[in-house]
Amino acid sequence: MMGHIAEASPLFKARIAGVFYLLTFLTGGFAIYVGDKLVVDGNAAATASHILANRSWVLLGFAADIAVIACYVTVTALFYGLFKPVSQSLSLLAACFSLVGCTIQAFSSFFDLAPLIVLGGAQYLSVFKVEQLQALALMFSELGGQAYKVGLVFFGLYCLLIGYLIFRSTFLPRILGVLMAFAGLGWLTFLQPLLASHLWPYIALPGFIGEGSLTLWLLVMGVNGQRWKEQAELAGA
Repeated sequence: MMGHIAEASPLFKARIAGVFYLLTFLTGGFAIYVGDKLVVDGNAAATASHILANRSWVLLGFAADIAVIACYVTVTALFYGLFKPVSQSLSLLAACFSLVGCTIQAFSSFFDLAPLIVLGGAQYLSVFKVEQLQALALMFSELGGQAYKVGLVFFGLYCLLIGYLIFRSTFLPRILGVLMAFAGLGWLTFLQPLLASHLWPYIALPGFIGEGSLTLWLLVMGVNGQRWKEQAELAGA
């Protein structure tokens, strides 16, 4: 019985990773929807008006951002355990890149709350003109967006390494590794944010295909437990 449990363990971890990866997609999509609903590029007055009229949406968007980060940290921890038999050092490096990206995006999410304070009508803010407060609110929103893009660079490095680890593994299809590597290369274009903004649909597509394919495979198929065990034994030898 213990042998069956040990063999099922990587399969169980893979399925759980798939569940949290799917939750990352869902909550991340909601957070992006909220951001697009509130922020009007280059228009401070309209952005301030949307924020003041939709305070609950701002809080929901912040909660979604935190949920995304929590889910991705869980995926990162599970992937570290799954890919450690392939290369412990690279698996650890990938996890570090992911955690740095999560930390940056957690920091960026607090910028989404700042406009609520700036536009909240506190007495100590009365020294500023309305137009100045609106400009500050837009500035904080854009700072959050820029920090978010920096986080995507680290996620690009993470996806690239995970793609390599999948390709070298014996318990997942190599095509998933190739797709994840392409996803990572797409996110790395945010090293040039202006270029990435212009190429956004072409960047998002390989990212969605790569990470989405891995998510579906983990949910439906998991990993080959026997091959994972064999590779783990070789790595420990």
